[in-house]
Amino acid sequence: MTLEEKAFLLSIGSIELDERLFSHITSTQATAGPGAGGISVFIRSGEHRVRLAVKDHSPLQLLPEEDGVVILYHNEPFVYGFLETPLCHCPEQAYITVSERCIFHCRFCPVPKLHGGRKSIETIIGLVQEASATGGLKAISLTSGVAISPEEEVEWIVEVVHALHSRFDLPIGVSVYPTKDSSRLLYDAGAVEIKYNVETMDPVIFATVCPDFSLSEILDALREAVRIFGKNAVFSNFIIGLGEDDQTVLDGVTTLARMGVIPNLRPISPSPLREGEITIQRPSQERLLYLAKKTVEILVRYGLDARSARTMCFPCTGCDITPFRDIY
Repeated sequence: MTLEEKAFLLSIGSIELDERLFSHITSTQATAGPGAGGISVFIRSGEHRVRLAVKDHSPLQLLPEEDGVVILYHNEPFVYGFLETPLCHCPEQAYITVSERCIFHCRFCPVPKLHGGRKSIETIIGLVQEASATGGLKAISLTSGVAISPEEEVEWIVEVVHALHSRFDLPIGVSVYPTKDSSRLLYDAGAVEIKYNVETMDPVIFATVCPDFSLSEILDALREAVRIFGKNAVFSNFIIGLGEDDQTVLDGVTTLARMGVIPNLRPISPSPLREGEITIQRPSQERLLYLAKKTVEILVRYGLDARSARTMCFPCTGCDITPFRDIY
């Protein structure tokens, strides 16, 4: 798989699965973020990995081959590779959603409509133990909705991190909605990396799609996180496809990089649970490549390198064109 081929696959974002491959997707249902409630597959080909949502009537089809799988585009072979088995949500990590519900209503996110539960510490430890038993576990990553309040959620995640840090000699990364003391509390509990998502740096779009949140408060939390965790250990998801223009994206990337934050540009697909609430346009292959290339240039300018990341999305690379891993 070339970089250009990966970008094309991400621009579509979905794939129709041959029934002979359905046994490979039993553990890949997403429970957090815009893709929550859906199932997906991870495909590795050469130096690249891609995660595609399983969807009927996609222009891409995935078929088994003798030595792996083949992706067809309009019934013609496009990419050959092999399926990767996720441990928890993604390969090589126990990436666990702690609270599968949320009191907030970001308009791109289906989690508030799924009314999921909250995992106990015992359940989370069990999931990590199962992943560790495979011999391929390299990191623990935690994400979460907001079950009761941001402060209560952070308190609970701190307990989870404490429990995991005392049992497993693995790096722990956390993605939550920030509070005044969340960075210090999570760092002291044993987390080594943190992610607070800006979602979009377009203030007008932000006010529309994240009406319960404050962009300025998230940016303040990211500055504090860099002070505590250091450079190359603080990240932020930046959604592409909400109606923002490229200059707004690059200005936002520059703002974050200047702070010491590495942004993760995430192409978005609409959730059927949010149909009619938001207009989403999946970014094109050309746009993904352009923004990724410019992001690398900006990160280099500010001395940041996503290859340092040990947890969460940057080591995985499945959903994005990842700086310094997919593109240099």
